[in-house]
Amino acid sequence: MKIIGRRRQNLIDSGIIRLRRTEEDDLAFVIEAERDQQNSLYVGQWNQQEHRDALQDPDILHIIIENAAEEPAGYVIVTGLTDPNLSVCIKRIVVVKKGSGYGKETLRLLKEWLFRSTSVHRLWLDVKTHNARARHIYEGAGFTPEGTLRECVKVGDRFDSLHILSILRTEYEAGR
Repeated sequence: MKIIGRRRQNLIDSGIIRLRRTEEDDLAFVIEAERDQQNSLYVGQWNQQEHRDALQDPDILHIIIENAAEEPAGYVIVTGLTDPNLSVCIKRIVVVKKGSGYGKETLRLLKEWLFRSTSVHRLWLDVKTHNARARHIYEGAGFTPEGTLRECVKVGDRFDSLHILSILRTEYEAGR
């Protein structure tokens, strides 16, 4: 990745990956990653303006995942940062380099950062019912299944169902 001018500030750096705030010039990568055939079946689709608006929204954290060579490897969208119920949602995790462990590491870092650096009480996410691989990763990371929203997302001429999973602060702290 080319960095013009100033060096980008990392939110979290594990040595394996870095998480940093998405910037305007990252949006072409974000759209391409989202539309990629390996991802588009599993994640919602936003247009460039929706992503651009999210960069300015105080309730949303839009993050680029970079590998150790500072190349973009995916992105994350976290919502609910201003939720009065302290319930934060990992809306989207998209990884373009499958099988690298970047998704697991991103999830681990996000959980750690959110529970240590914010007052979040409940961290939740949804996963399409046909995405068994992601659900396995989420459950392995301590997320508990809460239920299924049946046929709640219209995709073309069909409807997809979503599993809802969450982890509470007390569960996170007990598992450390």
